[in-house]
Amino acid sequence: QVQLKESGGGLVQAGGSLRLSCVASGRTFSFYAMGWFRQAPGKEREFLAAISGRGGSTIYADSVKGRFTISRDNAKDMVYLQMNSLKPEDTAVYYCAYKYYGSSQYPNEYDYWGQGTQVTVSS
Repeated sequence: QVQLKESGGGLVQAGGSLRLSCVASGRTFSFYAMGWFRQAPGKEREFLAAISGRGGSTIYADSVKGRFTISRDNAKDMVYLQMNSLKPEDTAVYYCAYKYYGSSQYPNEYDYWGQGTQVTVSS
């Protein structure tokens, strides 16, 4: 079992920045991929970014490309999502997810999920 815990959410004004963190614990394996997703009320879970096990490969959704940056620190089993130039439409619950081998933009391919952290962007 793998446990994931997100942190760093909160209330921010439009144009501001937040940095989300996610720590993995339990039976983590080397080179697991991590992803960030979000879900707004009444909407489906949306892929944002993913990073490969060694951190050498990243993919982003077009909606956040150039504004969000995913990174990881394998020594700490941590993954981060730096979010800049936030917009009110970025308001959602943000989730990190863990996937054995190979990053993906498809939520049903991830094996474990965190509980989520709320991000609210005011206009």
